[in-house]
Amino acid sequence: MIALQDMLGTSAPQSVRKLAHRLGLNKHTVWRWRMLVFSIIESGSIPSFSGIVEADETYQRESRKGSREWVRHLADPQNVAQPPRPRLCDFTTKGMKMMRGLSKWQLPILIVADRGGARLFQRLPDRKRLTLERAMQPLVPGDAVLCSDGANGYASLARKGGIEHFVVGSKPGTRVAAGCYHIQSVNSLHARYNRFIRPFCGPATKYLNGYIRWLEVRLAGLGPAEIIQAS
Repeated sequence: MIALQDMLGTSAPQSVRKLAHRLGLNKHTVWRWRMLVFSIIESGSIPSFSGIVEADETYQRESRKGSREWVRHLADPQNVAQPPRPRLCDFTTKGMKMMRGLSKWQLPILIVADRGGARLFQRLPDRKRLTLERAMQPLVPGDAVLCSDGANGYASLARKGGIEHFVVGSKPGTRVAAGCYHIQSVNSLHARYNRFIRPFCGPATKYLNGYIRWLEVRLAGLGPAEIIQAS
């Protein structure tokens, strides 16, 4: 119950190591509890959006934390192919240059919100126009007003669906269109996501959907009682 309270309470959740130390338990025990909660909350309903719908993406650096792919490759390089991504230590010991800005190692997370309070976090497999367009298509009704940045996926969706579309920028003077069309609600959710995920020091990508859903549950105000009932 204490682990659930830590995950779903009003205070910021702790990392597995810190919570295990606090409870006097093995970190693997606390980790298994967290994975159990992830399995309970993994399937959430898709909200209905209406009115002014804001959309934008944030990014999470890809992480292979816990993976043994490099260990297997170094132990048997003849039969195990070299992993596609260099080890983090290679950027310091071998003088490799870290990629700046967006790259294939930056995973897009689509965030959609409307002025009525509906919101959705969804991890996308890539940054391609068609991927973004397909993800947005079932979310934005034809009578809504879409607010976004200038990404091609949003423009293509609006054009094909006949959706009124306002494009806003990131520079002063371009962040609000026609006095009320902006993506500040989504930008606020970006900040909340960053604050939430920071203490976990880059969770492994294979568990990222669980962390995203965890944040959604916290924002929805679901407590331990609701999660226990759902299980």
